[in-house]
Amino acid sequence: MTGPDVNHMDVIATAGHVDHGKSALVRALTGMEPDRWAEERRRGLTIDLGFAWTTLRSGRRIAVVDVPGHEKFVGNMLAGVGSVPAALLVVAADDGWSAQTAEHVAVLDALGVRHAVLAVTKSDLADPAPVLADVRERLAGTSMGDVPAVAVSAVTGDGVGDLSVALETLLAALPPADPSAPVRLWIDRAFTIKGAGTVVTGTLAAGSVAAGDRFLLGDREVVVRRVQSLGAPVERAAATARVALNLRDVAVEDLSRGDVLLTPAAFRRTQVVDVTLTAEHADRLPAEPVVHIGSASVGARLRPLEGSAVRLRLASALPLRVGDRLLLRDPGSRLVMGADVRDVDPPELRRRGSARRRAADLAAQPSGAAGAAADLARRRIVRADDFAAMGWPVPDGATGHGTWLLAAGLADDLAARVPDVVVRYRRLRPLEPGPPVEVVRRALELPDAELVAAVVRPPLELREGRVVDGEAALPPEVQRAVDAIRARLAADPFAAPEAPDLAAVGLGARELAAAVRSGQLVRIAEGVYLAPGIEEEARRRLTSAEQPFTLSQARQAWGTSRRVAVPLAEWLDARGVTERLPDDTRRLR
Repeated sequence: MTGPDVNHMDVIATAGHVDHGKSALVRALTGMEPDRWAEERRRGLTIDLGFAWTTLRSGRRIAVVDVPGHEKFVGNMLAGVGSVPAALLVVAADDGWSAQTAEHVAVLDALGVRHAVLAVTKSDLADPAPVLADVRERLAGTSMGDVPAVAVSAVTGDGVGDLSVALETLLAALPPADPSAPVRLWIDRAFTIKGAGTVVTGTLAAGSVAAGDRFLLGDREVVVRRVQSLGAPVERAAATARVALNLRDVAVEDLSRGDVLLTPAAFRRTQVVDVTLTAEHADRLPAEPVVHIGSASVGARLRPLEGSAVRLRLASALPLRVGDRLLLRDPGSRLVMGADVRDVDPPELRRRGSARRRAADLAAQPSGAAGAAADLARRRIVRADDFAAMGWPVPDGATGHGTWLLAAGLADDLAARVPDVVVRYRRLRPLEPGPPVEVVRRALELPDAELVAAVVRPPLELREGRVVDGEAALPPEVQRAVDAIRARLAADPFAAPEAPDLAAVGLGARELAAAVRSGQLVRIAEGVYLAPGIEEEARRRLTSAEQPFTLSQARQAWGTSRRVAVPLAEWLDARGVTERLPDDTRRLR
């Protein structure tokens, strides 16, 4: 059996009633003092977040976030448990289950915490067995389910070893964090260290961070100067981890709890979000709940849709993703409820019945890849980076084109409509080869002209900013005239017809332009039209001429007049077939 990764760390948060011995238990478990601030030690309360760490017997490293238990500091408690995957619930043997215990358990349940250990403390003062049985029974109906429990005394040390073993078992069952994921680090403390500057701390739930990394802090980009984890400098810290980051050129006065460091372009901030409540509270929904995620808390206005679906309009934007778990708290009562984020860019609700239909859509929306496919089908076309920032994976069958992502089958559906757009356009403008790209974009309601290339299929093609049919014929009378000219040029490729000859067969400026766009004639210069392939024929005939050659020698090789030879020579120069020398002679390149 292999030991734990020496670079791996687990993070667990304490929860429980004031004076039930959380901080004392953390001291007994880690040998460290989690209460960092003098005011906290003086009053005997954990007012703000503290954390300590230790290495368990197996070598597994564990960081313990010690959170407040006093009712006035529930906001701090939410900040402490919001970013960690597991909890250590502390209940005293001489006091048992209390209103504060119930409130903290309600928070853990609403957050969907599934991994927890129960520690019944002060077992030297009272028989822990009744409390163990009572609390485990109460927890059985929560997200934590059948919770392992240990009786412990921080004073005598009894049970501390058993608690370490229980934590080992719990932490081994935690799902692994993704160290390659984008970083969303909720800041729970910010302070200044003399000689270093501003330092922020938080729980790194996913991704990794190293010195020199750049993150978004609000609207500005910040640079990490140094990284510490568990009190020691590290080159790189990977999730899950407690980290302290020294930020360059950031004033501590500009920071507050709830600020967040983000991998650039990996998240989208939103103020309107559709969620589904994790339990029915239809009769008690607060109109203006406080929304918690990570260490952030913002006010919101709640609009019921139907059933468990609600829409939240946040007082300030948060970087949310589909699948996030929010905690909603009624500031006027002890009611807390969990809410799963279902859409961070929801559609507007304008028509009668739209809220009910939206709720039905959310109820039918699956999760994971199937949910991504359903959401992309609703949006049809979205920028790939935006879709990923919403929290969705790329679904099977989706079509990528440049920066865009198209729903499965949509490109084929749109491609089937393009020929009709081209036919209708040419019916109105028969001398034009096809509609401009912008016309096709508008007809298909595409968000960007770049996407037209994704839906043009043979025999249609993009040519000079238009969608053209490579096999489309000119109007019959124009085609007959072009055929007559082409027949003359087949016999003498350089005998460009003069203006009267063109006019005699009905080829005016518009008809000639259409013939050029269709690729049936080549415009050398004003009034000079030759057949396709003239470039290759001109080059072939010049290979037999002495190099370099004069214009007169070129005209003789081509067997044509000066009217044609002069513009043809300049046309070949422009196309890089020939090179004009200082003495006005030319040579083939």
